[in-house]
Amino acid sequence: MNQNDVMIRFADIKKRYGDFTALKGVNLDIHKGELFGFLGPNGAGKTTLIRILTGIIKPTAGKVFVGPFDLYAQPDQAKALLGYVPDRPYLYEKLTPLEYFDFMGGLYNVKPARIIEKGEEMLKLFHLWDRRHELIESFSHGMKQKVAMSAAILHDPEIFVVDEPTVGLDPRSVKLAKDYFRRLANEGKTVFLTTHTLSVAEDLCDRIAIIRNGDIVALGNLDELQQKASLPGNDLEAIFLKITEEEQAVTIQPQ
Repeated sequence: MNQNDVMIRFADIKKRYGDFTALKGVNLDIHKGELFGFLGPNGAGKTTLIRILTGIIKPTAGKVFVGPFDLYAQPDQAKALLGYVPDRPYLYEKLTPLEYFDFMGGLYNVKPARIIEKGEEMLKLFHLWDRRHELIESFSHGMKQKVAMSAAILHDPEIFVVDEPTVGLDPRSVKLAKDYFRRLANEGKTVFLTTHTLSVAEDLCDRIAIIRNGDIVALGNLDELQQKASLPGNDLEAIFLKITEEEQAVTIQPQ
């Protein structure tokens, strides 16, 4: 890939909490138009890196570049390129989806006509248009997730960061979300996602990074990960378990 199309660059990112090192020096480039999966077991450092990327916390050492911008030297320009959906999105639940879109669009100075047009498109895509005048507090977790995803795209970000995008979604909505992420990538947007649903990552992602104990231990497409794990022809679940050393033998006890 062309180094000039790098949209996210983590340069030797370290994060320590007291004596505990959550990230040990992460170096990673993610490219324009790439649908990139970031996987790891619980406690491996995934959430820490996402919080660093979205500016919620700062690294102990290292730099993050979003497009051409240094995230910490040029935070406004860098964050304007990002749309972020956390795994548990916080929404103003006394608002309707349309009111929430007005609020979120206003934070990014999105023109009202764009908010109306894109909000309608997204609510129809996720089959929520008939609920547009209802308060978000009445929505299920999956419906709230779809509202959050819709709001994150209003300002037309170049990079879409989504943490556990399919949690709480029914199978039809999972398919809709996957198709939408692929469409974004095909349009040249960069999609950075984390998920514990390995089949989603296997179906969607152009490349995948696996983090373990604060280190990137594998990086590549499915074929490259199969080679890394010495598991040709295997699915991502088998590869992930072997690489993260979590695979355990199951012993069946006699009755």
